[in-house]
Amino acid sequence: MNIDPQIQVQLLDIQGKDTEVAQLEYKRATLPAIEVKKELQSNFERARDQHIASEMILSDLQREAIKAEGDVEVVRQRVAKDEEMLNSGVINDPKQLSNLQHELESLAKRQLDLEDVELEVMERVEGAKAAVQVLAQQKIDFSAQLEAVSTELDSELAALTVDLTEVHAERESLAAVMPAEFLELYEKIRKGHQGMGAAKLHRGQCEGCRLTIPPQELNAIKAATPDVVVQCEECRCILIRTADSGI
Repeated sequence: MNIDPQIQVQLLDIQGKDTEVAQLEYKRATLPAIEVKKELQSNFERARDQHIASEMILSDLQREAIKAEGDVEVVRQRVAKDEEMLNSGVINDPKQLSNLQHELESLAKRQLDLEDVELEVMERVEGAKAAVQVLAQQKIDFSAQLEAVSTELDSELAALTVDLTEVHAERESLAAVMPAEFLELYEKIRKGHQGMGAAKLHRGQCEGCRLTIPPQELNAIKAATPDVVVQCEECRCILIRTADSGI
């Protein structure tokens, strides 16, 4: 392939734009705010789930507390009824009186046990309420942080999108005057070589693979006319000859 030497040099400008695009895309994919947002999103979701779970636990404990309170109240009513009967004087049979007093003793012990249960449940309810409040605040805090970093990330991404749009436009302008077959060769090489399709031949070294060109290959390049498109035997990059190529 024979291409005007000046056109060949202009291919380096296209390579420069493609490299700039790759750098911008890498920057866009590796913005620190991306990882921060992922971590905050995870923290928020965990706090949200824990908050929901704590509310369910609190609800269960509150139902348990209502039941415990009801159990105590039933015993209290039974004690009050038995004491009223005992104090009314309507029971004269000693055995019945003894049984009633024994029942009152049993009920008193039962009441104490149930009140202990009620107190324990109420303490657990208070602990669950505190946990709900803490987790609710954590959820609010993570949500606020997530919103802030999302705004920051959106701003950074928007700026990079503007930069990419400008570089793509500049690249298209340069490619518009490039011979189609020459540009096609460059694209084919670039896609198979991690984005590098053209490189300077600088003092006998290919700037694409950073390897020194062997003397025999260098002599062949030197012998070629300036319009001949030459490639690096190692990385296949189109070698652009300049005044400091060392040939």
